[in-house]
Amino acid sequence: MHLQESVFCATAAPSSSTGPGTISLHDIQTGTTLASFKQTNAGPRCTTFVESRNAQGGLMLAAQPEKSILNVYTFQKDQISLKIVLPEKLTCIAMDSRGDYCAGGTAQGRIYIWEVASGVLYHSWDAHYRQVTVLRFTHDGAALLSGSEDSGVSVWSVSRLVDDELQSDLPLPYCTLSDHTLPVTDIVCGVGLFPNCRVLTSSVDHSVKLWDLSSQSLLTTFQFPQAISCLTWDLTERIFLAASADGSVHQMNLFRQRDTKKGGQFTEAIGGAGVSDVIRVGEENGEAQKKRLISIGQPITALAISLTSSHLLVGTEAGLIHVYDIPSHQLLRTISTHKGLAITHLATMLKPPDLIGHVNLNLTVGNISDAKDVIPVKPISPFQRMRDPKTREAHDVLILLPAQRSVHSEETYETEQFLRDHAFFVQPSSITDAPGTDKLTLKSKIDNLEAEVARLREQLGRAKTVNDVMWDTVVQRTLGQDKTVDGNDEERRRKRGRT
Repeated sequence: MHLQESVFCATAAPSSSTGPGTISLHDIQTGTTLASFKQTNAGPRCTTFVESRNAQGGLMLAAQPEKSILNVYTFQKDQISLKIVLPEKLTCIAMDSRGDYCAGGTAQGRIYIWEVASGVLYHSWDAHYRQVTVLRFTHDGAALLSGSEDSGVSVWSVSRLVDDELQSDLPLPYCTLSDHTLPVTDIVCGVGLFPNCRVLTSSVDHSVKLWDLSSQSLLTTFQFPQAISCLTWDLTERIFLAASADGSVHQMNLFRQRDTKKGGQFTEAIGGAGVSDVIRVGEENGEAQKKRLISIGQPITALAISLTSSHLLVGTEAGLIHVYDIPSHQLLRTISTHKGLAITHLATMLKPPDLIGHVNLNLTVGNISDAKDVIPVKPISPFQRMRDPKTREAHDVLILLPAQRSVHSEETYETEQFLRDHAFFVQPSSITDAPGTDKLTLKSKIDNLEAEVARLREQLGRAKTVNDVMWDTVVQRTLGQDKTVDGNDEERRRKRGRT
């Protein structure tokens, strides 16, 4: 299947009179619309998705702002697949990369966590004093990070939140990142398994902070001239980009080139000195600041970086999606399909193989209507509104079995080919390394080796015979010398007795 990168975006109407927004997928190269899903008006950080992978269709979730409703979409249908009634209105949601758990935050500082497949409400607790503004799972899904208007960022262990033995206890955070002074606006998790990963947090206090979760410490503070509204971080963690509401996007390089005393250069990391390490952005000279600043001219609502870390996607309040080349900061194209609607969510993903209207026909389906049977959608059940221990203990865990290959498929592994490949892999490495090896050549090599072994054994026998002769000669000479010495001593004693 040809891999094609696409842009995932969600929009919302600035007012109720404008009409509802949409969830759309665009081709990142041309900007054309691949699919559109309507009847949603989710606000910032209220949309999440899990990609189609492992022969299983993905999901999209959108929390509605005016009511306690969660809309569920699949890539195989352009209408709402399921409407879930929530315990209360959510201000932000997040789902882990595997789509196992979904978390939602409220305006009262409460967090809910559900199992997606069963809908079981594992936990709900008062995590913050004020509204939860952003939720993020780490890449491995082992931890949940929450940011709030109380300026705090808490890190929660998912295994403790879903542990049946701890359901009656108040959850305690793994750590609390409390160096911001104003509401937290965004959180970005770096790559790596929890807790061996780093985290970026932004706030209205004009700062972006870099944290190390393994040591639970602050590494560096980046101070900007304006309040930062959203962040994005490339996969290699070389650069991050921070956007403000006035239309400025700042590029921060986390590594720099330094000259050595011998005239060479080396690369060193920026920051890392802790609380006292503050890097002020915008105080450089005009040329250096120009290289790291992209001026959009419109309020920015969302940021994303392409899978190759070469393109920057900027979503604006006017409904435009600008695609920039990161090294040169050149504007490549603008997607204006959603003009008049605010961009509330931006991300990049591989085009789903089960996307409606773009079903991959290489899946050996008879017609497009059979595609839903070939790629089953990831199971999702209505979320519980109240915690029920009995349901949690008795619920079934769904497991997707791998798809079975047809016996008559063209991709069937023939017996002869299997035996030939097996023989190729089990033969000695010295044989496989020699190209063009056949049976005659192998027999010749074996005969030569056997002749060499016989010759070496013959030479070893000769050497052993010579060694034995030398040993016997040395022993006999030594014994003869000892007898001569003893005879001379006896003659001397007899002469002394006569005198």
